[in-house]
Amino acid sequence: QLQLVESGGGLVQPGGSLRLSCAASGFVLDYYHIGWFRQAPGKEREGVSCISSSGGSSNYAESVKGRFTTSRDNAKNTVYLQMNSVKPEDTAVYYCAADRSYYGLGRWYRYWGQGAQVTVSS
Repeated sequence: QLQLVESGGGLVQPGGSLRLSCAASGFVLDYYHIGWFRQAPGKEREGVSCISSSGGSSNYAESVKGRFTTSRDNAKNTVYLQMNSVKPEDTAVYYCAADRSYYGLGRWYRYWGQGAQVTVSS
């Protein structure tokens, strides 16, 4: 069974850091582009970042550019989202998604995780 599982969410103070992990089971992530998305209460799910299957290319939403970094460790079948200088408006459920063909910040990924809550508050 193909599955993506996010972990590392929680409560963090404004200005702090948090690292989310996205682990895959049932398939090899090497062949998949990965997207990170978030959805705040009452808002549409939005693309935050994406990374190509090789890790050689990545892209970020303007709202997180310079603060968030996505990386991957294919040996561990895991992708990461490092979140620095977080703000209260970063509060959301964060999802990772995978697709062999699609690469971008749109919601066209085939496989999705269940999400991890990130709350930024003092």
